[in-house]
Amino acid sequence: MAYVEGQTVHDADSHVMELPGTVNRYLDPKFRAAFAEKTGRKDVLPEWFAKAAEKAKDPEFRAGAEANILLRKNYEALGAFEADDRPKTLDYLGFTSQLVFTTACLSNFGLEQMGEVELALEAARAHNRMMTEFCSVDRRLLATGYVPLVDRKRAPEIAREALALGAKALVVPSRHPPGFSPSHRELDPLWALAEEAGIPILFHVGGEEKMHKDYLENGLPFVKDFHGGDENFTSLTFMAIPLSVWQTLSALVIDGVFDRFPRLKFGAIELGASWLPSLMKFLDSGCAAFGREERLQKLSDTPSAILRRQLRVTPYPHEDVAWIMENSGREMVLFSSDFPHVEGGRNPLKRFNDNLAGVDTAAKRAFYRDNFIDLMGRGLDPALHDLPSLAAA
Repeated sequence: MAYVEGQTVHDADSHVMELPGTVNRYLDPKFRAAFAEKTGRKDVLPEWFAKAAEKAKDPEFRAGAEANILLRKNYEALGAFEADDRPKTLDYLGFTSQLVFTTACLSNFGLEQMGEVELALEAARAHNRMMTEFCSVDRRLLATGYVPLVDRKRAPEIAREALALGAKALVVPSRHPPGFSPSHRELDPLWALAEEAGIPILFHVGGEEKMHKDYLENGLPFVKDFHGGDENFTSLTFMAIPLSVWQTLSALVIDGVFDRFPRLKFGAIELGASWLPSLMKFLDSGCAAFGREERLQKLSDTPSAILRRQLRVTPYPHEDVAWIMENSGREMVLFSSDFPHVEGGRNPLKRFNDNLAGVDTAAKRAFYRDNFIDLMGRGLDPALHDLPSLAAA
């Protein structure tokens, strides 16, 4: 029995758990040595990961995959890194479609911040080859392609390549590129390309500027994350997650990018959503205060209305989704599972359903189905709008 039955649920956030070195094999050979040197990422499989790969093939372990579809996390999850297993994963989950993101490449290895422009562009291309190949096994899997903004003239070229490979959405960092704003006019060809293709521009956690390390020096023992290390978030560093996307969205609205490309949809994925109502109100307030600026006078509507028209976000399961809907708009929020990451929890549907207990059926349908279809545009085949059994009903 599938986790979801009798209901169309689109999953706006899932991941590949690449084994170490996977992306290296998709790099142009002439870049591989420099990539390994700059990032420390080599095409090797350490012992722990080799054991995980062998465990995934063990018949006895595989026999429990369906019963444990949301209990096994990270590398133990079915279809975490073996593409051929992912269709069965979707069958067990019952999701109608699933956006798929990287795990290892979310920050593009910091190459943009290092000033390693050529390596950053090639790493993005390698990522896009890897993701589209993984997702090619099932049309329900919607591959995301990454586009660094660090080279304004070549960004559309990388986006075009990603779409030709089969990417259904384009990811850009939520932090600003070194030296200029994401609203820079020379990036307009990128936005135009995405709008014409009818696919969304997405921001995802990992592409933001992290909390400054000085905030962690508090005279007390260092706090580890829930994985037991320091590479993820704690209660304090979690607070910085929306700061970059807040600033980037503000620039894109105020500098007119949203208005120049009114059919282009943007998605903020795994960045939470409790900040959204405040951003909308703060933007409206700021634009009222500085209303004499010529650029503000050219806006097609209030910033909050512009965001409501073109932005969609994924709340975390621990957030008050009903409150976010009430204070921003029911058309703005999306379901996501974060499969197979631990953060997604063992029963995301229940957590969201409990939170949405007081909203009407139309709002729930918007959260699980309609808003995703609106976000994805032509990136989602109309035949995938609903489960076949529901479409035929």
